Amino acid sequence: MYLVIYFIALITAAFYQGKSPGKTIIFFGDSITAGYGVGTDLAFPKLLQDKLSKNGYRVEIVNAGLSGETSAGGVTRIDWILNREFDIFVLELGANDGLRGLPLAETAKNLQRIIDKVKARYPQTIIVLAGMRVPPNMGEAYTQEFAGLYAQLASRNNALLIPFILQDVAGNEALNQPDGIHPNAHGHRIIADNLYPFFREVLE
Repeated sequence: MYLVIYFIALITAAFYQGKSPGKTIIFFGDSITAGYGVGTDLAFPKLLQDKLSKNGYRVEIVNAGLSGETSAGGVTRIDWILNREFDIFVLELGANDGLRGLPLAETAKNLQRIIDKVKARYPQTIIVLAGMRVPPNMGEAYTQEFAGLYAQLASRNNALLIPFILQDVAGNEALNQPDGIHPNAHGHRIIADNLYPFFREVLE
């Protein structure tokens, strides 16, 4: 009996050799993360976990997305998320602020407050900022400043940056739901495919 257990342990160790130990990733975001219109099982966080797990990475991805969430809402909700431990924290908020034309200084302040709370509770956590963009009808100045907001926060906090979470998906009717904002199931698959190399590097 003990010999069987020993060989199982050896096989398990060999399978995971060279791969990262088990990690927990929190995706803290809005409707994009939550999988609005498609459900969490078809949303990119679940698809990304499936892809990572299939390739031998021991990872648990927690979908902490909430449709309609603003950066201010995230500040009030983050304390609840901090009740569980995690290794990587992905912040995907701000798009709803931009769509409402809220002051960028306020959005930046709120996102910074969320980051500060995460750092205070779990100093060793890797923080990832998921960049967003807003439609050009918000005005050229606002659009450009909004896009640059995430790079500035990432630099200021020594965080990793995903330049645009909807890369290759935004603006493509075939990859979005009728509202033109939320990805459909195919769009979420592309997001997961795009994120896979990024998180593979982070985990290694």
